[in-house]
Amino acid sequence: MTDRTPREDRSPAAGESKLSDVTSMRSGTADVSSQQVLQRVVFPRSEDPLDVRPLYIDEPASLDSAATVVSRRRLLVPAHRKISLASYFNAFPASYWKRWTKVDEVVLRLKVKGAGRLDVYRSKANGDSVHLQGTPVDSQDWTSLEFRVSLTPFEDGGWIWFDLFTNDVPLEIDEAAWTTDVPLPKQQVVVGTTTMRPADCVLALQTLGEDPQVMEVVQRVVVADQGPQKIRDTEGFDEAARRIGDKLHVIEQDNIGGSGGFGRVMYEGIYNSDAEQVMVIDDDIALEPDGVLRANAFARAASHPVIVGGQMLNLQARSRLHTMGEVVDLGQGIWRAAPGAVTDHDFAKKPLRKTKKLHQRIHSTYNGWWMCLFPREVIERTGLPLPLFIKHDDSEYSLRAGERGYPTVTLPGAAIWHMPWTDKNDATDWTAYFHTRNRLILAALHSPDEVKNNIIKQGLKLTLRHLLSMEYSTVAVQQKALEDFMAGPEGLFESLRTALPEVRELRKDYDDAKTLPSAREFPPPSANPIMAEGLLKPPVNPAVIAARASKALLHNLKEPAKDAGERPQLNVPAASARWFLLGNLDSATVSNADGSGVAFRRRDPEEFRRLGMRAMANYKRLGQEWSRLCAVYRAALPELTSAESWKQAFDQK
Repeated sequence: MTDRTPREDRSPAAGESKLSDVTSMRSGTADVSSQQVLQRVVFPRSEDPLDVRPLYIDEPASLDSAATVVSRRRLLVPAHRKISLASYFNAFPASYWKRWTKVDEVVLRLKVKGAGRLDVYRSKANGDSVHLQGTPVDSQDWTSLEFRVSLTPFEDGGWIWFDLFTNDVPLEIDEAAWTTDVPLPKQQVVVGTTTMRPADCVLALQTLGEDPQVMEVVQRVVVADQGPQKIRDTEGFDEAARRIGDKLHVIEQDNIGGSGGFGRVMYEGIYNSDAEQVMVIDDDIALEPDGVLRANAFARAASHPVIVGGQMLNLQARSRLHTMGEVVDLGQGIWRAAPGAVTDHDFAKKPLRKTKKLHQRIHSTYNGWWMCLFPREVIERTGLPLPLFIKHDDSEYSLRAGERGYPTVTLPGAAIWHMPWTDKNDATDWTAYFHTRNRLILAALHSPDEVKNNIIKQGLKLTLRHLLSMEYSTVAVQQKALEDFMAGPEGLFESLRTALPEVRELRKDYDDAKTLPSAREFPPPSANPIMAEGLLKPPVNPAVIAARASKALLHNLKEPAKDAGERPQLNVPAASARWFLLGNLDSATVSNADGSGVAFRRRDPEEFRRLGMRAMANYKRLGQEWSRLCAVYRAALPELTSAESWKQAFDQK
């Protein structure tokens, strides 16, 4: 039967279109300028541990089948081997480039020598692989190849990569890169960090300065040094300074938190340089320097200015992707994983090609400032960060920029290694103050009015959980945070210098805030650990939760056993320190999330009542004043984020 539909009226789906997968290959291509390189193919640095290798090369697990990394850009595949570059750092995240940039075709360019075969593949959003083009290789001298791939079918997801196969002769590749023929502007970036951990920062600076191509796009490196030990006095700083040269600018200032440090980087990048981009990175990271080039290229190619965020890899388990992308849930006033985002994925166990969820394009609404790039226009029109010290400064900023038409894109393959927040105590230690206060500020500025109902409900529930867990210091600082929020925004800049000392002073007399190196510092537990087994299973059914909470509540209103204050009933590991266990005890030693110390928590009925009553009064007042507070904070926003206000904060001594 003849298809009588006119050609111009046909609209086949991308999956049905043969034209969308048309590719071409040729040899003998000329070199391209660095402005046309979107993503270099790179391999592990010699300093990197072995467990990063799966992020660069997908290969057989046995070492006798491994390829040889000759340099950061050159790879030797031995005879009788097959390896794939469908890897986190070397596959090309085509769907992100299709959605956000003016690039409509990507060109893989590389040099090859030896004998074997090279095949180019793409994936669909559902993870299925499609072979695009391939060629045999047989050359004793270096030969240049290029493969052109259309980005037409990548709207919802998909990557592009290539595989290498050898028979009797090894095959080498060098200077492989995903490039474009679209003319892109040359733009430089100010890269900056803020540090309280100078030894970590020095290592990151050394890595940043080791690659000449990276330093070619970096106009200036700004370090806002806020710690008691100065980075200039830290071992290795001289080598970092030698590598970076006169582009390195260290600014010593008071400890005014992450927002003060990153705010200083933004201020210097916009008002004391003519760079077109500003990138902030954390100090306590391991850096893949190519991420700077990739974020720079993505911003240069964007069809409209976007914030370009990097993903976070796990510094303590280097082959694992900790977060793929995040959003702010405005109905809750809190960040979380983006819909469809994969978290804590181990590429050593399951490579990219075998993980279907990694092929969907993820839509983020913010990116943490462990690595984040801002075009100049975004900062000029959005302003500087809020003076929040730490926590929620990054999420609030992306929301504010988004409201002005500048979305945030979390770009796969542009990433750093950082200790995951799941290994920290930052929901219960002194940072609980900033989590609580700053979440309220973010919600007041950006969430719908009805968010107050969720905040009050969750706040009271969380207060009870902390009280049942004998975390009295946490509740105390959370209540201070509530009260400081309700006092209004006038004191925010002052609090950059005063809030942390006040919170530390408040916590110092609470048992749960005092830690010793190990449980061996305390008397042995008095109770049989078997007693805890029945209490460790989390309640799920609402009726069971209510019954166990009621029982724990009644227990906490009674006087504790006389000897519980001198001798813990149980030693409780951090993973088991939940309200449904601790709420039934009179005392316990509890480990920190990172295993660095132990606190001896003691039940105190009087403090339980006092803090509980204070929390109920504060949340009642919060509900009554929420609408007024939202208006007050929104009116103050321009002044709080202005360059003039921040300059006064920087100059204050």
